[in-house]
Amino acid sequence: MKKVHIKSYGCQMNVYDSQRMGDLLAPLGYEAAGEPEDADLIILNTCHIREKAAEKVYSELGKLRRLKEERRGNDRAPVIAVAGCVAQAEGEEIVRRQKAVDLVFGPQTYHRLPQLLKAHAISGKPVVETEFPAEDKFEHLAKAMPKRGVTAFLTVQEGCDKFCTFCVVPYTRGSEFSRPVAQIEAEARALVEAGVREVTLLGQNVNAYHGAGPDGENWPLARLITHLSRIDGMERLRFTTSHPRDMSDDLIAAHAETSKLMPYLHLPIQAGSDRILKDMNRGHSAEDYLKLIARIRKARPDIALSGDFIVGFPGESEADFEATLAIVRAARYASAFSFKYSPRPGTPAAEMAAQVPDEVKSDRLARLQALLGTQQQAFNQACLGREMPILLEKPGRHPGQMVGRSPYLQSVYIDAGTHGIGDMVNVTIDAVGSNSLSAHIQA
Repeated sequence: MKKVHIKSYGCQMNVYDSQRMGDLLAPLGYEAAGEPEDADLIILNTCHIREKAAEKVYSELGKLRRLKEERRGNDRAPVIAVAGCVAQAEGEEIVRRQKAVDLVFGPQTYHRLPQLLKAHAISGKPVVETEFPAEDKFEHLAKAMPKRGVTAFLTVQEGCDKFCTFCVVPYTRGSEFSRPVAQIEAEARALVEAGVREVTLLGQNVNAYHGAGPDGENWPLARLITHLSRIDGMERLRFTTSHPRDMSDDLIAAHAETSKLMPYLHLPIQAGSDRILKDMNRGHSAEDYLKLIARIRKARPDIALSGDFIVGFPGESEADFEATLAIVRAARYASAFSFKYSPRPGTPAAEMAAQVPDEVKSDRLARLQALLGTQQQAFNQACLGREMPILLEKPGRHPGQMVGRSPYLQSVYIDAGTHGIGDMVNVTIDAVGSNSLSAHIQA
């Protein structure tokens, strides 16, 4: 058996893509390698969202170049590939800067990985494939589904047409594309057959989903969720990431009406200042967002809300930042992700005047994260004594202990007794830690 090591950076969609690459390679005789030193093929599946993403990839490639040189003498030099959004953005520049790289391909062309490997083997030269192909890549992915864990990601939508001024997604993932319902259903059923009990539906803008249904109509995400919830063995459904402008009435209603849809919603706002939201091209105001949250909570009072925040966007004043703190206090998050703004080449925000000094960004981020941390702890503390179903995912650190997920995506530790991975157990929450809960199984 040949071995492949895939290192995935960034978002959940990259995790999904990496897993599907592994599925494509399995029929070619590849099995997973835990470390790059053991691999015949090394794939860096990259993300362009975080600061200095490309430079971090080049640093990693420098280490892999030395590994390749060390192993060249015994004819075991690995093939090195760069995939994902940095590959899409950098293209030929990657092989120009790092001669050890053999393959470069973007997130829309990884389905051609077997052919790209063959082309490289024949020519002995680097192969770069970053065009947006006309064909549906999902039609070319492996249909066979090897054994999975109890949770899995399932991409249903890719790309984005919103063009937020800070974001590279429209340039690296392309315009919005929704997979057909039948194709998604087939993959969901295959996941259940492979042992999955909880599926998270993925999209760069997942609630903009409008895939072709078997009745000839375009189905919204709410209808897709209702349809998938009828699959036997599918116990839980989630979706991420959403845009406030696409949070429709039927999707809000689905949280109240579909028992398998978990009461957890990731709904980024990014900033609380209307002036900054306008400069970000978000297409909604802070008031719009708070009214939307009120409607969601009316439909599902126990829902846990998560969000994304960017501090230090160009031109952000202290008053603008205080508006972000105000929206956090009003929204009451169970969890959230927050980052300092960093320019992305080619995006409008990178060319804006009044870039905020890094020390100001750092100060604001610390203040925001302190508030968000307080809210997360308060949400977790409110779970103390509550009864809830837990899906067991993996062994814990101690004998007989297992870790599961709450409906709100928290890690929960229990003494499992005779229960095993994949079981759904009803528990009572006994203790709250900084990042997890402890519970006992109800008698």
